[in-house]
Amino acid sequence: MSLQQLADIEALIQKAKARDFENDKLTKVLEARAQHLHGAIKLPADKSVQALRAFVIRYIERVPAFIDAIDHISREAGIDEPVTPLLNIACDYFLSPPDLINGRSQLEALLDEAYLAHRLLEEVNDRFMGYCGIPLAPMDSTRANVIAHELIGEPFANELDQAVLFSAELLLNEYSFKSESFQRYIALHKDRGWSEEIRRWPCLESDLDIDIRFEE
Repeated sequence: MSLQQLADIEALIQKAKARDFENDKLTKVLEARAQHLHGAIKLPADKSVQALRAFVIRYIERVPAFIDAIDHISREAGIDEPVTPLLNIACDYFLSPPDLINGRSQLEALLDEAYLAHRLLEEVNDRFMGYCGIPLAPMDSTRANVIAHELIGEPFANELDQAVLFSAELLLNEYSFKSESFQRYIALHKDRGWSEEIRRWPCLESDLDIDIRFEE
């Protein structure tokens, strides 16, 4: 994973946002889909499409920020050897997207690619949590991923989920979490938590401020 990859992803995002500002295709897509979202997803009555659009853009922009944070954390902890391939796959979803995404408008395609990346990070985090009781990194995109799944729509979102599970299996079969560096990493964060990482990379808990809320 390199800084150039992140710069290329951010350039793609900015280009897509600029083009969508001209043709407003994302708004048209969201206007159609807002009528069919699960009833548990609550939107502002008078600005539902604007709220969804803001959510989609934040969701897309979180990916390079998350990748950058996890890259720094893993390198500093000496666990980057098995983590870097994960980050490379997340980058490749943007830079070399799978064929099934072809034909979508730019921001719509970036939503698909962001969903793949977020779901991959979520899946690995969940597996890591099951193995040792803490996440690989202190972020929780579960609620945001549920909303993105709804916006992408079935059955296509399910196809993306299957692609993620395939990638996660390949990674986790090749690399283990049993090295001495991982054991030190686990012991450190079980002891002191994640406050230092969240202070340095506030994006890691930024999903907590998403405007779209689930009904209690």
